Amino acid sequence: MFATYLLQEGAHEGGLGWLVWVVLLVFLVMVFLGWLVSSKGWLKKEAEPVQHHDDHSADHAVEATQPISAPVVAASVVADDLTVLEGIGPKVAKLLAGIGITSFAALAAADLAKLREALDGAGYKYMEPAGWVEQAALAAKGDAEGLKKLQDSLKGGRKIL
Repeated sequence: MFATYLLQEGAHEGGLGWLVWVVLLVFLVMVFLGWLVSSKGWLKKEAEPVQHHDDHSADHAVEATQPISAPVVAASVVADDLTVLEGIGPKVAKLLAGIGITSFAALAAADLAKLREALDGAGYKYMEPAGWVEQAALAAKGDAEGLKKLQDSLKGGRKIL
């Protein structure tokens, strides 16, 4: 109400009417930029790369940044295209590779709690990896027919009720 009064009075007297328009324009630009940043995910924090120490001298103790687990050991296996699984896109495949899961066998053997934790940390709290593990087990066995049948019953990696 006060803003409309200023606009009406400012137009006739050359007062503060232009200032209200400028403030309104700045506000609308900020709203648009906020929407753009949130929809593109530009503020999501990328996973920090793990630094490997190549110093083998007796003077320095090499500290492990992460404990060795089954998915990390499985990373030496030939990498599979995890994006063929229903519900996994390129971003999630990159996230899984970052935690050492690059093959169907590694994903099939992965702990669901650790997968959920990694997804939550990356801002993908809405994703459910249980369907991925089931699909990965079939893909690791080479059961293409069973995988296709399972994928037909999924939407976004989840079973359709």
